[in-house]
Amino acid sequence: MSLMKMFRLTICGPRERTSLRFCRRHRCLVTAVLVNLLIFFYLAVLQHRRSHILQPPSRQISGKRISDGDKEIIIQKNTERLVTVIIRDFEEFDNDVVSTVKSFHDLNSLLNVLVICDKLPYPPLLFDKNFDHSRLQVVSLTMNPLKNLSFTRPETFIHTPYVFIVPDSTKLADMESLYSAISFLKKSVNFHSLALPVAGSHLECLLAKVDIKRWTMEYLVDSDTKMGCDVVMGDHALLITKQHFLQLADPFLKPFSVSFHIQSILRKWKTFIFDNVGLTVHKILYSEPHHRWKHKHNTKLRLMNMYKKLGIKLVQHSDGRKEWHGCTKETPRCFGTVENDMPEYLYQGRWTPPCCLRCLRDTAKHVFKILDKCGVRYWLEGGSLLGAARQGDIIPWDYDVDVGIYQEDIEKCENLKQMKTESFVDDKDFVWEKAIEGDFYRVQYSESNHLHIDLFPFFSRNGTMTKHTWMKSHRQDTEFPERFLKPLTKINFAGMNVSAPNNVKEFLELKFGIGVIESPKYPNAEDPL
Repeated sequence: MSLMKMFRLTICGPRERTSLRFCRRHRCLVTAVLVNLLIFFYLAVLQHRRSHILQPPSRQISGKRISDGDKEIIIQKNTERLVTVIIRDFEEFDNDVVSTVKSFHDLNSLLNVLVICDKLPYPPLLFDKNFDHSRLQVVSLTMNPLKNLSFTRPETFIHTPYVFIVPDSTKLADMESLYSAISFLKKSVNFHSLALPVAGSHLECLLAKVDIKRWTMEYLVDSDTKMGCDVVMGDHALLITKQHFLQLADPFLKPFSVSFHIQSILRKWKTFIFDNVGLTVHKILYSEPHHRWKHKHNTKLRLMNMYKKLGIKLVQHSDGRKEWHGCTKETPRCFGTVENDMPEYLYQGRWTPPCCLRCLRDTAKHVFKILDKCGVRYWLEGGSLLGAARQGDIIPWDYDVDVGIYQEDIEKCENLKQMKTESFVDDKDFVWEKAIEGDFYRVQYSESNHLHIDLFPFFSRNGTMTKHTWMKSHRQDTEFPERFLKPLTKINFAGMNVSAPNNVKEFLELKFGIGVIESPKYPNAEDPL
Protein backbone atom coordinates (compact mmCIF):
# COMPACT_ATOMS: atom_id res chain seq x y z
CA MET A 1 0.00 0.00 0.00
CA SER A 2 1.43 3.44 -0.93
CA LEU A 3 2.29 6.06 1.71
CA MET A 4 -0.20 8.51 0.22
CA LYS A 5 -2.97 5.93 0.39
CA MET A 6 -2.12 5.12 4.00
CA PHE A 7 -2.14 8.86 4.76
CA ARG A 8 -5.62 9.18 3.25
CA LEU A 9 -6.93 6.19 5.14
CA THR A 10 -5.38 7.38 8.41
CA ILE A 11 -6.83 10.86 8.10
CA CYS A 12 -10.12 10.14 6.41
CA GLY A 13 -10.82 6.41 6.74
CA PRO A 14 -12.37 4.49 3.87
CA ARG A 15 -13.71 6.65 1.07
CA GLU A 16 -17.21 5.16 1.38
CA ARG A 17 -17.41 6.45 4.96
CA THR A 18 -16.03 10.00 4.47
CA SER A 19 -16.94 12.60 1.98
CA LEU A 20 -14.19 13.95 -0.28
CA ARG A 21 -14.56 17.52 1.05
CA PHE A 22 -14.24 16.41 4.67
CA CYS A 23 -11.12 14.39 3.81
CA ARG A 24 -9.43 17.35 2.15
CA ARG A 25 -10.06 19.56 5.19
CA HIS A 26 -8.33 17.08 7.48
CA ARG A 27 -5.35 16.72 5.17
CA CYS A 28 -4.92 20.54 5.06
CA LEU A 29 -5.13 20.75 8.85
CA VAL A 30 -2.45 18.12 9.40
CA THR A 31 -0.21 19.68 6.77
CA ALA A 32 -0.50 23.10 8.45
CA VAL A 33 0.40 21.61 11.82
CA LEU A 34 3.49 19.95 10.37
CA VAL A 35 4.61 23.15 8.63
CA ASN A 36 4.22 25.17 11.85
CA LEU A 37 6.25 22.61 13.79
CA LEU A 38 9.06 22.88 11.24
CA ILE A 39 8.99 26.71 11.44
CA PHE A 40 9.12 26.70 15.26
CA PHE A 41 12.05 24.26 15.17
CA TYR A 42 13.94 26.49 12.70
CA LEU A 43 13.37 29.63 14.79
CA ALA A 44 14.53 27.88 17.95
CA VAL A 45 17.76 26.81 16.27
CA LEU A 46 18.31 30.33 14.89
CA GLN A 47 17.72 31.96 18.27
CA HIS A 48 20.14 29.53 19.91
CA ARG A 49 22.86 30.46 17.42
CA ARG A 50 22.29 34.20 17.86
CA SER A 51 22.43 33.97 21.64
CA HIS A 52 25.90 32.43 21.39
CA ILE A 53 27.37 34.80 18.80
CA LEU A 54 28.80 37.17 21.41
CA GLN A 55 29.44 34.69 24.19
CA PRO A 56 33.10 34.07 25.04
CA PRO A 57 34.16 30.88 23.24
CA SER A 58 33.91 27.78 25.39
CA ARG A 59 37.20 26.21 26.35
CA GLN A 60 35.69 22.71 26.38
CA ILE A 61 34.18 20.57 23.64
CA SER A 62 32.84 17.12 24.62
CA GLY A 63 34.89 17.27 27.80
CA LYS A 64 38.11 18.17 25.97
CA ARG A 65 40.01 21.43 26.39
CA ILE A 66 40.15 23.66 23.25
CA SER A 67 43.63 24.42 22.05
CA ASP A 68 44.80 28.04 21.78
CA GLY A 69 44.79 27.69 18.00
CA ASP A 70 41.17 26.50 17.93
CA LYS A 71 40.17 29.28 20.31
CA GLU A 72 41.75 31.89 18.02
CA ILE A 73 39.85 30.49 15.03
CA ILE A 74 36.55 30.76 16.94
CA ILE A 75 37.30 34.35 17.97
CA GLN A 76 38.28 35.34 14.42
CA LYS A 77 35.16 33.83 12.91
CA ASN A 78 32.96 35.58 15.47
CA THR A 79 34.71 38.96 15.22
CA GLU A 80 34.75 39.19 11.43
CA ARG A 81 30.95 38.94 11.47
CA LEU A 82 30.63 41.52 14.24
CA VAL A 83 32.81 44.51 13.46
CA THR A 84 34.00 46.75 10.61
CA VAL A 85 37.28 48.58 11.15
CA ILE A 86 37.21 52.23 9.97
CA ILE A 87 40.15 54.55 9.36
CA ARG A 88 39.03 58.17 9.02
CA ASP A 89 41.58 60.73 10.30
CA PHE A 90 44.77 60.74 8.25
CA GLU A 91 46.79 63.12 6.08
CA GLU A 92 47.53 62.59 2.39
CA PHE A 93 51.10 63.86 2.67
CA ASP A 94 52.14 61.69 5.63
CA ASN A 95 50.16 58.62 6.67
CA ASP A 96 50.51 54.96 7.56
CA VAL A 97 47.13 53.74 6.31
CA VAL A 98 48.52 50.86 4.25
CA SER A 99 50.43 49.39 7.20
CA THR A 100 47.45 49.95 9.52
CA VAL A 101 45.16 48.02 7.17
CA LYS A 102 47.77 45.27 6.82
CA SER A 103 48.10 44.89 10.58
CA PHE A 104 44.38 44.16 10.89
CA HIS A 105 44.39 41.80 7.91
CA ASP A 106 47.33 39.96 9.43
CA LEU A 107 45.21 39.34 12.53
CA ASN A 108 42.16 38.30 10.53
CA SER A 109 42.19 38.27 6.74
CA LEU A 110 38.37 38.18 6.64
CA LEU A 111 37.95 41.37 8.68
CA ASN A 112 36.17 44.19 6.83
CA VAL A 113 38.20 47.43 6.71
CA LEU A 114 36.83 50.77 5.49
CA VAL A 115 39.11 53.71 4.66
CA ILE A 116 37.16 56.98 4.41
CA CYS A 117 38.69 60.09 2.85
CA ASP A 118 37.42 63.48 1.73
CA LYS A 119 38.80 62.79 -1.74
CA LEU A 120 40.90 60.01 -3.20
CA PRO A 121 44.34 60.38 -1.60
CA TYR A 122 47.28 61.63 -3.59
CA PRO A 123 49.86 60.15 -3.51
CA PRO A 124 47.58 57.10 -3.86
CA LEU A 125 47.39 54.39 -1.22
CA LEU A 126 49.24 51.36 -2.62
CA PHE A 127 47.89 48.26 -0.94
CA ASP A 128 49.49 44.84 -1.26
CA LYS A 129 48.12 42.82 -4.19
CA ASN A 130 47.71 39.83 -1.87
CA PHE A 131 45.04 41.66 0.11
CA ASP A 132 41.52 40.35 -0.21
CA HIS A 133 40.13 43.53 -1.76
CA SER A 134 36.58 42.37 -1.26
CA ARG A 135 37.29 43.01 2.45
CA LEU A 136 38.79 46.47 1.88
CA GLN A 137 36.93 49.56 0.68
CA VAL A 138 38.39 53.03 0.10
CA VAL A 139 35.48 55.49 0.03
CA SER A 140 35.83 59.08 -1.14
CA LEU A 141 33.20 61.54 0.10
CA THR A 142 33.75 63.66 -3.03
CA MET A 143 31.29 63.01 -5.85
CA ASN A 144 32.63 61.10 -8.85
CA PRO A 145 30.51 61.67 -11.99
CA LEU A 146 31.36 58.16 -13.20
CA LYS A 147 30.10 56.51 -10.01
CA ASN A 148 26.67 56.27 -8.41
CA LEU A 149 25.64 57.79 -5.09
CA SER A 150 26.52 54.71 -3.02
CA PHE A 151 30.24 55.19 -3.75
CA THR A 152 30.23 58.37 -1.64
CA ARG A 153 28.15 56.85 1.16
CA PRO A 154 30.40 54.90 3.58
CA GLU A 155 27.43 53.50 5.49
CA THR A 156 26.50 51.33 2.48
CA PHE A 157 29.69 49.35 3.07
CA ILE A 158 29.05 48.63 6.76
CA HIS A 159 27.36 45.24 7.12
CA THR A 160 28.30 44.38 10.70
CA PRO A 161 26.55 45.30 13.99
CA TYR A 162 29.65 47.13 15.35
CA VAL A 163 32.17 49.63 14.00
CA PHE A 164 35.69 50.15 15.33
CA ILE A 165 37.16 53.54 14.36
CA VAL A 166 40.94 53.56 14.79
CA PRO A 167 43.54 56.34 14.49
CA ASP A 168 46.03 56.13 11.66
CA SER A 169 49.22 54.13 12.37
CA THR A 170 47.83 52.04 15.21
CA LYS A 171 48.10 48.30 15.64
CA LEU A 172 45.89 45.92 17.60
CA ALA A 173 47.69 43.30 19.69
CA ASP A 174 45.18 40.47 19.16
CA MET A 175 41.59 39.81 18.16
CA GLU A 176 40.66 38.45 21.59
CA SER A 177 41.00 41.91 23.17
CA LEU A 178 38.70 43.42 20.56
CA TYR A 179 36.29 40.55 21.07
CA SER A 180 36.25 41.22 24.82
CA ALA A 181 35.51 44.92 24.19
CA ILE A 182 32.56 43.99 21.98
CA SER A 183 31.26 41.63 24.65
CA PHE A 184 31.58 44.35 27.30
CA LEU A 185 29.73 46.92 25.18
CA LYS A 186 26.97 44.45 24.35
CA LYS A 187 26.30 43.85 28.05
CA SER A 188 26.55 47.52 29.05
CA VAL A 189 23.38 49.49 29.74
CA ASN A 190 25.00 52.83 30.65
CA PHE A 191 27.47 53.34 27.82
CA HIS A 192 26.93 53.76 24.09
CA SER A 193 30.60 53.63 23.09
CA LEU A 194 34.01 52.54 24.33
CA ALA A 195 37.22 54.57 24.09
CA LEU A 196 40.24 52.29 23.67
CA PRO A 197 43.50 54.12 24.48
CA VAL A 198 46.56 54.01 22.25
CA ALA A 199 49.65 52.95 24.20
CA GLY A 200 51.51 55.93 25.66
CA SER A 201 48.47 58.22 25.59
CA HIS A 202 46.80 59.27 28.84
CA LEU A 203 43.07 59.61 28.32
CA GLU A 204 41.17 62.34 30.15
CA CYS A 205 37.49 61.82 30.91
CA LEU A 206 35.48 65.07 30.82
CA LEU A 207 31.87 66.10 31.23
CA ALA A 208 30.45 68.83 29.04
CA LYS A 209 27.18 70.26 27.81
CA VAL A 210 26.20 71.59 24.40
CA ASP A 211 23.49 74.24 24.10
CA ILE A 212 22.45 74.33 20.46
CA LYS A 213 19.94 77.15 21.07
CA ARG A 214 22.73 79.38 22.39
CA TRP A 215 25.44 78.06 20.03
CA THR A 216 27.74 77.10 22.93
CA MET A 217 29.68 74.16 24.34
CA GLU A 218 30.88 74.20 27.94
CA TYR A 219 33.29 71.89 29.76
CA LEU A 220 32.13 71.37 33.33
CA VAL A 221 34.30 71.86 36.43
CA ASP A 222 34.78 69.18 39.13
CA SER A 223 32.43 66.74 37.46
CA ASP A 224 31.68 63.18 38.55
CA THR A 225 32.71 60.89 35.67
CA LYS A 226 31.87 57.57 37.34
CA MET A 227 28.93 57.13 34.99
CA GLY A 228 31.05 57.70 31.89
CA CYS A 229 32.54 60.51 29.84
CA ASP A 230 30.98 63.10 27.57
CA VAL A 231 34.34 63.82 25.96
CA VAL A 232 37.51 61.74 25.94
CA MET A 233 40.76 63.63 25.36
CA GLY A 234 43.88 61.81 24.10
CA ASP A 235 44.66 59.34 21.32
CA HIS A 236 42.08 56.58 21.28
CA ALA A 237 39.99 54.30 19.10
CA LEU A 238 36.20 54.12 19.42
CA LEU A 239 33.88 51.12 19.44
CA ILE A 240 30.16 51.65 18.92
CA THR A 241 27.22 49.80 17.42
CA LYS A 242 26.42 50.54 13.80
CA GLN A 243 22.85 51.37 14.83
CA HIS A 244 23.95 54.17 17.16
CA PHE A 245 26.80 55.33 14.97
CA LEU A 246 24.51 56.00 12.00
CA GLN A 247 22.11 57.96 14.20
CA LEU A 248 24.64 60.80 14.29
CA ALA A 249 23.90 63.75 12.02
CA ASP A 250 27.37 63.51 10.42
CA PRO A 251 29.18 60.40 11.74
CA PHE A 252 32.20 60.91 9.45
CA LEU A 253 32.82 64.59 10.25
CA LYS A 254 36.49 65.46 10.90
CA PRO A 255 38.31 65.73 13.21
CA PHE A 256 36.56 62.49 14.03
CA SER A 257 36.87 61.96 17.79
CA VAL A 258 35.94 65.57 18.68
CA SER A 259 32.92 65.67 16.37
CA PHE A 260 31.81 62.22 17.56
CA HIS A 261 31.83 63.23 21.23
CA ILE A 262 29.99 66.52 20.60
CA GLN A 263 27.26 64.76 18.64
CA SER A 264 27.07 62.10 21.37
CA ILE A 265 26.49 64.79 24.02
CA LEU A 266 23.46 66.02 22.07
CA ARG A 267 22.01 62.51 22.32
CA LYS A 268 22.96 62.12 26.01
CA TRP A 269 25.28 59.21 25.23
CA LYS A 270 28.18 58.27 27.49
CA THR A 271 31.58 56.84 26.60
CA PHE A 272 33.50 54.41 28.81
CA ILE A 273 37.31 54.21 28.78
CA PHE A 274 38.06 50.53 28.17
CA ASP A 275 41.78 50.10 28.79
CA ASN A 276 41.94 46.31 28.50
CA VAL A 277 42.71 46.46 24.78
CA GLY A 278 46.26 46.70 23.51
CA LEU A 279 46.61 49.37 20.81
CA THR A 280 50.15 50.36 19.92
CA VAL A 281 51.67 52.99 17.67
CA HIS A 282 52.93 51.51 14.42
CA LYS A 283 54.86 54.55 13.15
CA ILE A 284 55.59 58.07 14.40
CA LEU A 285 53.85 60.48 12.01
CA TYR A 286 54.69 64.13 11.18
CA SER A 287 58.30 63.84 12.27
CA GLU A 288 59.38 66.38 9.64
CA PRO A 289 58.89 70.04 10.73
CA HIS A 290 56.97 70.98 7.58
CA HIS A 291 54.63 68.01 7.91
CA ARG A 292 54.10 68.83 11.58
CA TRP A 293 53.20 72.43 10.74
CA LYS A 294 50.92 71.38 7.88
CA HIS A 295 49.10 68.83 10.04
CA LYS A 296 48.60 71.43 12.79
CA HIS A 297 47.28 73.94 10.24
CA ASN A 298 44.89 71.36 8.72
CA THR A 299 43.64 70.37 12.17
CA LYS A 300 42.81 74.00 12.94
CA LEU A 301 40.88 74.36 9.68
CA ARG A 302 38.99 71.13 10.30
CA LEU A 303 38.04 72.25 13.80
CA MET A 304 36.70 75.53 12.44
CA ASN A 305 34.72 73.70 9.78
CA MET A 306 33.41 71.20 12.35
CA TYR A 307 32.22 73.91 14.77
CA LYS A 308 30.58 75.75 11.88
CA LYS A 309 28.72 72.62 10.75
CA LEU A 310 27.64 71.77 14.28
CA GLY A 311 26.60 75.37 14.97
CA ILE A 312 28.95 76.04 17.90
CA LYS A 313 30.28 79.60 18.13
CA LEU A 314 31.72 79.53 21.64
CA VAL A 315 33.59 76.84 23.60
CA GLN A 316 33.99 77.61 27.31
CA HIS A 317 36.77 75.62 28.96
CA SER A 318 36.74 74.59 32.62
CA ASP A 319 39.68 76.93 33.37
CA GLY A 320 37.66 79.95 32.20
CA ARG A 321 39.29 80.21 28.79
CA LYS A 322 36.91 81.06 25.93
CA GLU A 323 37.39 79.73 22.43
CA TRP A 324 35.50 81.73 19.78
CA HIS A 325 34.43 80.33 16.42
CA GLY A 326 32.00 83.01 15.27
CA CYS A 327 32.05 86.43 13.65
CA THR A 328 34.69 89.12 14.23
CA LYS A 329 35.46 92.62 12.97
CA GLU A 330 37.02 91.06 9.88
CA THR A 331 34.04 88.83 9.00
CA PRO A 332 30.36 89.39 8.22
CA ARG A 333 27.90 88.87 11.06
CA CYS A 334 26.40 85.41 11.53
CA PHE A 335 23.02 86.20 9.92
CA GLY A 336 21.77 88.09 6.89
CA THR A 337 19.17 90.79 6.35
CA VAL A 338 16.38 90.69 8.95
CA GLU A 339 12.88 90.34 7.51
CA ASN A 340 9.77 91.39 9.47
CA ASP A 341 11.84 91.90 12.63
CA MET A 342 12.55 88.13 12.72
CA PRO A 343 16.23 87.12 12.27
CA GLU A 344 16.97 83.91 10.42
CA TYR A 345 18.31 82.15 13.51
CA LEU A 346 14.93 82.40 15.24
CA TYR A 347 13.37 80.42 12.39
CA GLN A 348 16.02 77.78 13.11
CA GLY A 349 14.93 77.55 16.74
CA ARG A 350 18.03 79.36 17.98
CA TRP A 351 18.89 82.59 19.75
CA THR A 352 21.47 85.25 18.99
CA PRO A 353 24.95 83.72 18.51
CA PRO A 354 27.24 84.62 21.44
CA CYS A 355 29.82 86.19 19.11
CA CYS A 356 27.12 88.57 17.83
CA LEU A 357 26.14 89.50 21.39
CA ARG A 358 29.80 90.17 22.15
CA CYS A 359 30.08 92.46 19.10
CA LEU A 360 26.92 94.32 20.13
CA ARG A 361 28.23 94.84 23.67
CA ASP A 362 31.55 96.17 22.36
CA THR A 363 29.75 98.56 20.02
CA ALA A 364 27.41 99.77 22.76
CA LYS A 365 30.32 100.42 25.15
CA HIS A 366 32.13 102.39 22.47
CA VAL A 367 29.07 104.53 21.63
CA PHE A 368 28.04 105.19 25.23
CA LYS A 369 31.57 106.25 26.13
CA ILE A 370 31.54 108.85 23.33
CA LEU A 371 28.02 110.11 24.16
CA ASP A 372 28.91 110.49 27.84
CA LYS A 373 32.06 112.38 26.94
CA CYS A 374 30.13 114.76 24.65
CA GLY A 375 27.36 115.37 27.18
CA VAL A 376 24.65 114.02 24.86
CA ARG A 377 21.46 113.04 26.67
CA TYR A 378 20.57 109.44 25.72
CA TRP A 379 18.58 106.52 27.12
CA LEU A 380 18.03 102.85 26.35
CA GLU A 381 14.97 102.30 24.22
CA GLY A 382 12.56 99.47 23.44
CA GLY A 383 13.83 95.91 23.68
CA SER A 384 17.26 97.02 24.87
CA LEU A 385 15.77 98.68 27.96
CA LEU A 386 13.58 95.61 28.45
CA GLY A 387 16.68 93.39 28.44
CA ALA A 388 18.39 95.68 30.96
CA ALA A 389 15.35 95.56 33.26
CA ARG A 390 15.04 91.79 33.08
CA GLN A 391 18.62 90.61 33.23
CA GLY A 392 20.96 93.57 32.91
CA ASP A 393 21.97 92.61 29.39
CA ILE A 394 20.87 92.34 25.77
CA ILE A 395 17.82 90.12 25.29
CA PRO A 396 19.23 86.70 24.30
CA TRP A 397 17.50 86.71 20.90
CA ASP A 398 17.90 90.42 20.00
CA TYR A 399 20.04 91.53 17.06
CA ASP A 400 20.68 95.23 17.73
CA VAL A 401 20.67 97.87 20.48
CA ASP A 402 18.16 100.74 20.42
CA VAL A 403 19.08 104.11 21.94
CA GLY A 404 17.12 107.33 22.09
CA ILE A 405 18.89 110.73 22.02
CA TYR A 406 17.77 114.33 22.21
CA GLN A 407 17.82 115.69 18.66
CA GLU A 408 19.05 119.06 19.84
CA ASP A 409 22.12 117.44 21.43
CA ILE A 410 23.49 116.16 18.10
CA GLU A 411 25.45 119.39 17.69
CA LYS A 412 27.34 118.62 20.90
CA CYS A 413 29.13 115.60 19.38
CA GLU A 414 31.47 115.71 16.37
CA ASN A 415 30.76 112.09 15.48
CA LEU A 416 27.00 112.74 15.35
CA LYS A 417 27.42 115.97 13.42
CA GLN A 418 29.67 114.35 10.84
CA MET A 419 27.48 111.34 10.14
CA LYS A 420 24.54 113.64 9.32
CA THR A 421 26.27 114.39 6.05
CA GLU A 422 28.59 111.45 5.44
CA SER A 423 29.46 108.02 6.77
CA PHE A 424 32.92 107.48 8.23
CA VAL A 425 35.08 104.95 10.08
CA ASP A 426 36.45 106.13 13.42
CA ASP A 427 39.84 105.35 14.93
CA LYS A 428 38.49 102.10 16.48
CA ASP A 429 37.13 100.86 13.11
CA PHE A 430 33.47 101.46 14.00
CA VAL A 431 31.32 102.80 11.15
CA TRP A 432 29.11 105.86 11.77
CA GLU A 433 26.38 106.51 9.20
CA LYS A 434 22.87 107.81 8.57
CA ALA A 435 20.37 104.98 8.20
CA ILE A 436 18.75 104.58 4.79
CA GLU A 437 15.45 103.46 6.37
CA GLY A 438 14.62 106.87 7.83
CA ASP A 439 15.70 109.82 9.94
CA PHE A 440 17.94 108.10 12.44
CA TYR A 441 21.61 107.05 12.78
CA ARG A 442 23.55 103.84 13.06
CA VAL A 443 26.93 102.75 14.41
CA GLN A 444 28.18 99.46 12.96
CA TYR A 445 30.75 97.14 14.50
CA SER A 446 32.93 97.35 11.38
CA GLU A 447 32.80 97.71 7.62
CA SER A 448 32.55 93.93 7.29
CA ASN A 449 30.38 93.17 10.32
CA HIS A 450 27.10 95.10 10.29
CA LEU A 451 25.96 94.41 13.85
CA HIS A 452 24.91 97.85 15.03
CA ILE A 453 23.49 100.36 17.48
CA ASP A 454 20.54 102.45 16.31
CA LEU A 455 20.37 106.07 17.54
CA PHE A 456 16.87 107.56 17.31
CA PRO A 457 16.65 111.40 17.61
CA PHE A 458 13.62 112.50 19.69
CA PHE A 459 12.37 116.02 20.32
CA SER A 460 9.83 117.42 22.76
CA ARG A 461 6.47 118.68 21.51
CA ASN A 462 4.20 120.06 24.23
CA GLY A 463 5.77 117.73 26.82
CA THR A 464 5.62 114.65 24.60
CA MET A 465 8.71 113.01 23.11
CA THR A 466 8.25 112.30 19.43
CA LYS A 467 10.36 111.79 16.31
CA HIS A 468 10.15 111.84 12.53
CA THR A 469 10.61 108.14 11.72
CA TRP A 470 8.53 105.32 13.17
CA MET A 471 9.28 101.62 12.75
CA LYS A 472 6.09 99.78 11.75
CA SER A 473 7.52 96.43 12.80
CA HIS A 474 8.24 97.75 16.32
CA ARG A 475 4.93 97.96 18.20
CA GLN A 476 6.77 99.55 21.11
CA ASP A 477 7.88 102.46 18.92
CA THR A 478 5.55 105.16 20.22
CA GLU A 479 5.49 108.63 21.73
CA PHE A 480 5.82 109.05 25.48
CA PRO A 481 5.71 111.86 28.11
CA GLU A 482 8.98 113.75 28.51
CA ARG A 483 8.68 113.41 32.29
CA PHE A 484 10.29 109.95 31.95
CA LEU A 485 13.52 111.74 30.97
CA LYS A 486 13.50 114.39 33.67
CA PRO A 487 15.66 113.33 35.26
CA LEU A 488 17.37 110.42 33.53
CA THR A 489 18.54 107.56 35.73
CA LYS A 490 21.11 104.78 35.43
CA ILE A 491 20.64 101.07 34.79
CA ASN A 492 23.03 98.14 34.46
CA PHE A 493 23.37 96.99 30.88
CA ALA A 494 25.99 94.57 29.50
CA GLY A 495 28.46 95.38 32.28
CA MET A 496 27.94 99.18 32.12
CA ASN A 497 25.88 101.78 33.95
CA VAL A 498 24.01 103.56 31.18
CA SER A 499 21.27 106.18 31.00
CA ALA A 500 17.63 105.12 31.20
CA PRO A 501 14.19 106.67 31.83
CA ASN A 502 13.48 107.48 35.49
CA ASN A 503 10.64 104.99 35.92
CA VAL A 504 11.71 101.97 33.94
CA LYS A 505 8.77 99.71 34.83
CA GLU A 506 6.12 102.30 34.00
CA PHE A 507 7.97 103.33 30.83
CA LEU A 508 8.18 99.74 29.58
CA GLU A 509 4.56 98.95 30.42
CA LEU A 510 3.53 102.04 28.47
CA LYS A 511 5.46 100.69 25.48
CA PHE A 512 4.81 96.92 25.75
CA GLY A 513 1.92 96.38 28.15
CA ILE A 514 1.32 95.51 31.80
CA GLY A 515 3.62 92.84 33.30
CA VAL A 516 6.10 92.84 30.43
CA ILE A 517 9.12 92.63 32.76
CA GLU A 518 7.77 89.85 34.97
CA SER A 519 6.21 87.74 32.22
CA PRO A 520 8.60 87.50 29.28
CA LYS A 521 7.36 85.88 26.11
CA TYR A 522 10.19 83.84 24.66
CA PRO A 523 10.26 83.15 20.94
CA ASN A 524 10.45 79.51 19.84
CA ALA A 525 9.21 78.23 23.19
CA GLU A 526 8.46 74.97 21.37
CA ASP A 527 11.90 74.25 19.98
CA PRO A 528 11.59 73.03 16.36
CA LEU A 529 14.98 71.32 16.69
